[in-house]
Amino acid sequence: MHRDVHRAPWFGYPCRVPLFRRKSTALVDDAVTTVTPDEQSSAARSRGYTPSKKELGQATPKRPVTGRRPAGATKPLSKEEARERRRELRAEAAAEFRREGGPRDRGPERLLARNVVDSRRTVGTWFFGGALIVLLGSNQAMPPVVRLVSNILWGALALGVVIDSILISRRIRKLVRERFPRTDQRLGSLYLYAIMRSITFRRMRAPAPQVKIGEAI
Repeated sequence: MHRDVHRAPWFGYPCRVPLFRRKSTALVDDAVTTVTPDEQSSAARSRGYTPSKKELGQATPKRPVTGRRPAGATKPLSKEEARERRRELRAEAAAEFRREGGPRDRGPERLLARNVVDSRRTVGTWFFGGALIVLLGSNQAMPPVVRLVSNILWGALALGVVIDSILISRRIRKLVRERFPRTDQRLGSLYLYAIMRSITFRRMRAPAPQVKIGEAI
């Protein structure tokens, strides 16, 4: 009988192997790639990095020169100039307060109270002048008649201020209820505000009067 003889497996290359092999240094050179400075810097950047306009090739617009203050050092003011500057600032602040008033003078109700006072002649305008006369006349060195007249004048001024204040308060209450029915201003505060204005000389009132005497409100 013919016996099949199994051949042992053959191990080897399917094709011809070149006679000359590459050196290990050449393989290392191929595996190592050269990194340029640009690639190295871009790799070091984070993901949220935003390039500048210079890197993008865009020019930054310059500020307009017109109206800009020169960059030179400012000359220090002398004592006279500093004093004059402070005087000018105080005059400007006083003029602004005289024209617009302060925080307590704001609001349409306050404007209405001022107009009520400024549109009439008030006894309180002469209160301080009469108080000075009473103070001089009530001196013990004065004759009894002068002191008596001073006391009568003082009583008349006080009574006139009280009556005038009542009339002003009634006028303000009527106008405020007609024109500002939903106001949150307290009437007592408006009364006191108007009374204090009524005993101040007209030229010294702030804000300045906006209506003339006898003008309708």
